[in-house]
Amino acid sequence: MPEGTKKLGVLAIAGVEPYQEKAGEEYMNTKQRGHFKLILEAWRNQLREEVDRTLTHMQDEAANFPDPVDRAAQEEEFSLELRARDRERKLIKKIEKTLQKIEEDDFGFCDSCGIEIGIRRLEARPTADQCIDCKTLAEIKEKQMAG
Repeated sequence: MPEGTKKLGVLAIAGVEPYQEKAGEEYMNTKQRGHFKLILEAWRNQLREEVDRTLTHMQDEAANFPDPVDRAAQEEEFSLELRARDRERKLIKKIEKTLQKIEEDDFGFCDSCGIEIGIRRLEARPTADQCIDCKTLAEIKEKQMAG
């Protein structure tokens, strides 16, 4: 299924179909952990390919334009690409941290309170490390500290 394709109202991440839970199935069993490992590895690979494309693009397109406006436009384009790649680099680190949690059999549980994060939340954000309640509370605290 192509990236961004919907099935049952849930977007497939990295082209991997959403997990279909079975009645009475144990939470974060081997099959579920394998499913999320597949998503995370595919997502990481997509991000790494994007980094490679950016590097190639910047090397191919780098030119010393005599016109200062053209040079400034190119520098701005490269700056935006580098910022995007920096965000992706941080996301790759978070993906690798999450893959390590899967290996340690510690994936799918809230770092703050220890309850199940939930399959649907993990489908939406496979790197989630907090349940929705703890994440909401953390965001409220963050807004209060910033305000």
